[in-house]
Amino acid sequence: MANEVARRLVHASGAGVPGLYLLDLLTWPQLRYLLVGGLALTVVLEVARLGFGFEWVVYDVLTREYEQDNPAGYALYVFSGSTTGLLFGPTIAVPAILMLTLGDPVSGLLSADELRSIKRPRVLGAMFLVCTGLALPFVPPVAAVLGGLAAMLADGVKPVIRGYVIDDNLTIPLVAAGAMTVGLALGPVL
Repeated sequence: MANEVARRLVHASGAGVPGLYLLDLLTWPQLRYLLVGGLALTVVLEVARLGFGFEWVVYDVLTREYEQDNPAGYALYVFSGSTTGLLFGPTIAVPAILMLTLGDPVSGLLSADELRSIKRPRVLGAMFLVCTGLALPFVPPVAAVLGGLAAMLADGVKPVIRGYVIDDNLTIPLVAAGAMTVGLALGPVL
């Protein structure tokens, strides 16, 4: 249980990255450089871990057993958050990254690490509300609702492709950003 709490706290600490932009400590281009640097470091760490057997005590606490021979959740998290930050502007990327860094840990705590293909309705509802709330300061309501819905589905429904479960750390910010982009395009029509 202590490892789960540590994982959730590390997950939530990622909110500090877009926070640097929100607090005007970094410009958006500077933040993108930071994202590229974090992505490069993550690639080096994962190649060392998976390719050369590099062991670090942090891996014992922050990775799950099923991640021992696969890319770890933290790597997918960094990849998707960085990719989102590089592909989208701050209006879309910041709330999408916050959905991963803050919404996903809330959902995880509520689901008590149950292994279900679809999370319970109360967990889905909480994820939707948290993510929609995170998006509302940045985008109009239609886009926020679509982003929250996309993040909820990415978190709450676990697709399996060729026997491999698609990790929500990979999908949450990307699908949320895509959905909010569609919401911004639909806004004038609605």
